Amino acid sequence: MRYLHTMLRVRNLDSVLDFFCDKLGLKEERRRVDEKNRYTLVFLAAPDDEGRVKESKRTGRDAPLVELTYNWDTEDYGEARYFGHLAYEVDDIYATCERLMKAGVTINRPPRDGVMAFVRSPDRHSIELLQKGDPLPPKEPWKSMPNTGKW
Repeated sequence: MRYLHTMLRVRNLDSVLDFFCDKLGLKEERRRVDEKNRYTLVFLAAPDDEGRVKESKRTGRDAPLVELTYNWDTEDYGEARYFGHLAYEVDDIYATCERLMKAGVTINRPPRDGVMAFVRSPDRHSIELLQKGDPLPPKEPWKSMPNTGKW
């Protein structure tokens, strides 16, 4: 068994692509538009996973990916967190959180420990950011920053 993708339903494809691609740094790998069933699928990969995705295309299904499902007809998915969260390893948790904050993203669970932070997509999907390798030494403003909202 191997991981293929995580599917997330989204309400506004443009705002979600802005979050995942422009702010978080994922790359669109492929897109499927289904006129008959009225939906669009967009498959995204983290920059460090692009080689894995290309290799997996040669051996079968491409992975690891995030599949964004945009149903063209209005539907309220609520704020359910039944799916858990997506997790990405980052080279510098503080630099990543600072870049996201400057882009207007709320850091819901700041990286006080130099290891872990949580943010949420425009559709309120939780995204866990984990420091690659050893924890970074705790530092301000992160060390004393409180949680904000839900994560």
